[in-house]
Amino acid sequence: MTAPMIKRFVAALLLILFTVAPGQAVEIKEVVSPKGIRAWLVQDDFVPLISLRFSFKGGSAQDPKGKDGLANLMTGLFDEGAGDFNSDSFQEQLDDVGAEMSFNADDDRINGSMRMLADKRDAAVDLLALAVTQPRFDQAPTDRIRQQIVAGIKASERDPNTIAGRKFAEALYGDHPYARRSDGTEQSLGTITRDDLVSFHKRNFARDNLIVGVVGSISPEDLAPLLDKVFGDLPEKAQLEPVSDAKLGFGQTTRFDYVLPQTSISMVYPGVRRQDPDFFPAYIMNHILGGGTFSSRIYNEVREKRGLAYSAGSNLINRDHMAALMVSTATRADRANETLQILKTEIARMAKEGPTAEELAEAKKYLVGSYAVNNLDSSSAVASTLLGLQDENLGRDYIDKRADLINAVTLEQVKAVAGKLLETDPAVLIVGPPQS
Repeated sequence: MTAPMIKRFVAALLLILFTVAPGQAVEIKEVVSPKGIRAWLVQDDFVPLISLRFSFKGGSAQDPKGKDGLANLMTGLFDEGAGDFNSDSFQEQLDDVGAEMSFNADDDRINGSMRMLADKRDAAVDLLALAVTQPRFDQAPTDRIRQQIVAGIKASERDPNTIAGRKFAEALYGDHPYARRSDGTEQSLGTITRDDLVSFHKRNFARDNLIVGVVGSISPEDLAPLLDKVFGDLPEKAQLEPVSDAKLGFGQTTRFDYVLPQTSISMVYPGVRRQDPDFFPAYIMNHILGGGTFSSRIYNEVREKRGLAYSAGSNLINRDHMAALMVSTATRADRANETLQILKTEIARMAKEGPTAEELAEAKKYLVGSYAVNNLDSSSAVASTLLGLQDENLGRDYIDKRADLINAVTLEQVKAVAGKLLETDPAVLIVGPPQS
């Protein structure tokens, strides 16, 4: 069996086996390494596997002007050589230990993960430590990954929804870093040098902007020294550029005329920050309005009653420097105006009247019951949840408290937040054939 075949086999095995033990309660332990690195651990010895996820605050919002795409390019290079291993030898080492390693960047953070066999953890962690602390950023793999990204950018330039989304981001965010293209442009990527990658890595990878979540067959005593092995040699403090909160450009419509069989519609309203006292009332209101998919008002009016779209709904968006509620759907081009009016009618009704007591009760029941399925159904999902809880400063007891927090929300609170958010004139994006 060749190395790529072995890697694919291990990946398939991990997907099959990486599940939380049936009926096992989620006990979150805080582990502190000798160098003071903190991690949240859910020990699960049901299968001999370990999932480690971590995140550094920073992300694409830290891309210097003119260097758009720097964070994204960097994350494609961590498994392309580190320490004494060049790209090919590093990949061979990963294959030999049966580990999977990945990195990605979003607007606010650099995310990394590794899934490994418990009996190969030391060798796997050694490779992760090299990737995190000693990436090589060699010219050949950098050029290759850069070319792959540029090819994707060129392909997306023919996609009307991608083009329109970029125009909408510029209108919505103005000159805020969130308006930039996280994958960069052919021009900006061409200016990025190895020195840029080294400098960005040094400024962003530090111990004070790091969070870690671990799930699997490892004890707190064994995890502590591994944390130092991976992260202990990083700088103590990150050197991040300050990023202001985004001021969203509500009350404007961005149209992108393009001959398509469907018209896409997006509407952006103010949202609620995760630590805001109104978060759970807004969370429940969004579920009733459009977040509940098959049970929501928008889905019922647009899809079930009229068959205007395959899907229609809403979701709350939370980033470090903005919060929004987005309503979206795609419909037949000749029914776009009708669909838009239905959305506006339902949103206005929610803003004016709020939900019913019955809708509130059903939403609470679903949101309480679905949490484990959506967030705790596998070791990888639990590890991601551990990161999210830390990132949002929710505390290790949040999972136990969550149901009570939802059930404590009153009908009056939901009505109040509905009026507060949905009476705003939204930012609207319409992509499709010109409308008469």
